[in-house]
Amino acid sequence: MKETLARGAYALLLRAALPIYFARLWWRGRRESAYRQFWGERLGAPAGPVAPGRLWLHAVSLGETHAAAPLIAALRAQRPGLRLLLTHGTATGREAGAKLLQEGDAQAWLPYDTPGAVRRFLRAHRPCAGVLMETEVWPVLLAEAEAAAVPLVLANARLSARSAAKGLRLRALLHPALARFTRVLAQTEADALRLREAGARSVAVMGNLKFDLAPDEQLLARGRQWRRELDRPVVLAASTREGEETPLLQAWARLPAPRPLLLLVPRHPQRFDEIATLVTAAGFSLQRRSTWDEQPPDDAAIADVWLGDSLGEMSLYYATADVALLGGSFAPLGGQNLIEAAACGCPLLMGPHTFNFAQAAELSLAAGAAERLADIDAAVQRAAVLAHDAATKAMMAAAARDFAAQHSGAAQRMAQAVLALMPGLPSSLPDGR
Repeated sequence: MKETLARGAYALLLRAALPIYFARLWWRGRRESAYRQFWGERLGAPAGPVAPGRLWLHAVSLGETHAAAPLIAALRAQRPGLRLLLTHGTATGREAGAKLLQEGDAQAWLPYDTPGAVRRFLRAHRPCAGVLMETEVWPVLLAEAEAAAVPLVLANARLSARSAAKGLRLRALLHPALARFTRVLAQTEADALRLREAGARSVAVMGNLKFDLAPDEQLLARGRQWRRELDRPVVLAASTREGEETPLLQAWARLPAPRPLLLLVPRHPQRFDEIATLVTAAGFSLQRRSTWDEQPPDDAAIADVWLGDSLGEMSLYYATADVALLGGSFAPLGGQNLIEAAACGCPLLMGPHTFNFAQAAELSLAAGAAERLADIDAAVQRAAVLAHDAATKAMMAAAARDFAAQHSGAAQRMAQAVLALMPGLPSSLPDGR
């Protein structure tokens, strides 16, 4: 009864907020036109012909879609001819997901988590099973999928201690929702423990899919070429978040000249223009990646800052850099994915806030692939020194690549667990779990 009341109140609030949601979509569509497209899908109505029986995989944004790529490849390898329905919540996620589609696949927005929208979505697509990536726990969606006999898996699942504590305030809503997952495939033992405590019932530790992401070799080669042609070291600020850039630029201004080149890559593309304004207002000369093709212009080498205002090129940026600062870790935001830096062999400096990727952060520190600094000022000072230290850079780069390679294999394990829920395959899990 408590769950029914909580879910009913939640659904009523979401219905009331729908005009606000659509107004926000229209506003975001000023810069990213995809937000103004296929609004019917947000209410569960397909935009075109549908075919039942696909495996449904939901990756809300760019990071989750990238993480899903090795899982999708493993699913296709283990089940040739598999047809997928990919859903997303953001424009960047949908754009990245489109590159993963094959003939017979489909793509749509995830419907808003109201009973009518979810029922329309499930009735139209009739997926054979569903995979939600990482932290996507939608109470109405899970209840309606259970009613429609659609088994759901939470893959690459993670739950930080901070999120678990916040979830206690919504226990009546989230505890039953997590319990409805047929399987929960956790990244780490710590994640698994917190997920069980939060209500998940069938939990197995599978590792992190992001260790299975292979960097783009062409981008790596181009980045190394850029670095060779620059007569100065490069420090990358990778996937910075709101509130981090101003302190970073202030710390950068305190470095003695000549400074390294600062390669600044914000996490969210809608902030590119905002960050460009911050850089120039701080008195730095700026070059924007979006204004050139494969090669930087001749005058780019003397700029103070390069703004990495492009999508899908993080491998290029890591290969260009001598050392990287981990975005999201210098403000209490939990940090960004550090595994891609390791796979690219880029030494990493992180701040004190890495609770979103706690185990990966600790493992990278233990492996010698990364260092932790108390704040952005200390990190900038250390980066400036490390960028000139060839021996330490080489040692950290080798440690980073070894660290990434040693933790791969999650994609194969998760694919087997997902396919075991589909008709015609055995139900046993890898490693006897």
